[in-house]
Amino acid sequence: MMVRIFKHYVPGQVIFLALADILILFSAMYLGVQLRFLIGDTYGLEDVLPIWPKASSYATVLFLIMSAMGLYERELIDGRWEYYARFMMSLVLGLIAMIAIFYLFPQLFLGRGAFALTMLFSVLGVILARGVFLRVINHDILRQRIMILGTGSRASTVHSVLQRHHLSRKFYVVGYLPLGSSQNSVDSPRILKRDGSILAMATKYQVDEIVVALRERRGGNLPMEELLECKLEGINVVDLSSFFERETGHVQIDSLNPSWMVFSDGFCRTSARNLVKRIFDVGTSLLLLAATLPVFVITAILIVIESGMPIFYRQVRVGECGRPFPVLKFRSMRTDAERDGVPQWAKKGDARVTRVGKVIRKLRIDELPQLFNVLRGDMSFVGPRPERPFFVRELEKQIPYYANRHTVKPGITGWAQVRYPYGASVEDAREKLQYDLYYAKNHSLFLDIIILLQTAQVVILGKGAR
Repeated sequence: MMVRIFKHYVPGQVIFLALADILILFSAMYLGVQLRFLIGDTYGLEDVLPIWPKASSYATVLFLIMSAMGLYERELIDGRWEYYARFMMSLVLGLIAMIAIFYLFPQLFLGRGAFALTMLFSVLGVILARGVFLRVINHDILRQRIMILGTGSRASTVHSVLQRHHLSRKFYVVGYLPLGSSQNSVDSPRILKRDGSILAMATKYQVDEIVVALRERRGGNLPMEELLECKLEGINVVDLSSFFERETGHVQIDSLNPSWMVFSDGFCRTSARNLVKRIFDVGTSLLLLAATLPVFVITAILIVIESGMPIFYRQVRVGECGRPFPVLKFRSMRTDAERDGVPQWAKKGDARVTRVGKVIRKLRIDELPQLFNVLRGDMSFVGPRPERPFFVRELEKQIPYYANRHTVKPGITGWAQVRYPYGASVEDAREKLQYDLYYAKNHSLFLDIIILLQTAQVVILGKGAR
């Protein structure tokens, strides 16, 4: 089950797991304090009362850190060792954060004994909850049974997309039902033999959802009356593009058609939304500038020591509505990186990158000067990555709908940046466009906050840097 929160789809299982973790973290402090004063003297108990402000701050901090470390991503929920490694890292970061909070806000201080027991109960509770959760969520009875209408090229992508996005445990494809005269692009064993109406087939195979994957729907190819009959019987009917958007967090270009973009909700830009986003951009940028001022100074000094001036690198990028603007970054390459004047994709292990450049790219420090672009209004804090005009012209020729990513302001970080590795080819640009279109369609303050949390994970773990 997917829950739509401010237009962004969130798996119901993730929401349940997050709420369970918050409750466990909150309760762990009560248990820790109770046990601490139960086994020892009660002197000092009045100093930690009331407990709920301390428990609330502790649960909030730990939950945000766990979210930033990606512990609620579908890829990690299956209980791999990486989850436990990140969980332990979250506890270390949480311990450091709580020590800082105790120092800044003495009224939230908790004794060492009670806090140690709180951390112990947190570890045991979260691991136990995750084990129970995995036993329940991986049960076959919870898998949704879906039937695909169509056997053409659009339908043939379903299996590979489900595999790539770790959705095979959530869905079971009972088969593909041929309709109309479309050619078969699906393996024959997966094609269902038509035996009665669509409702009869859905009932026979105990289908929970029907996914319509027909490219050509005119001339009676799409039996609307039969689909309405299924809908009225409680079987969900969804278009393939909407199905992919809901389950993968991106807009699948291969299954896309202009009519879906016109009639689906999204791609809205209201004055209120623009004002909220601008306030969020300016506030976040000023806070980050204040917090990273020492990083600015140290980075500038190291760049000058290694390769001299200039410190900053200005480059023309394409912004909202296709308008060009100069983006500002710390220089991470040699000054003669493009001496022949021909733009080049950044490659893995690029020889043009300096030693300081490798570090600041890995930590995303080279992007910090773009905060000034945000304050000027050229960029937003969150949005599609701004690309160079040369590449934009080439990509618009090769990738359909590429120009649509410019309907929103580009950003320092974005949905594509946190969901897909660094792009260095046309195919990468195509994959990232699918996430950019999802963001352009469904962007909200809620989604921006999720992206910021996931950006922290990218920075801490150094994912995707080149």
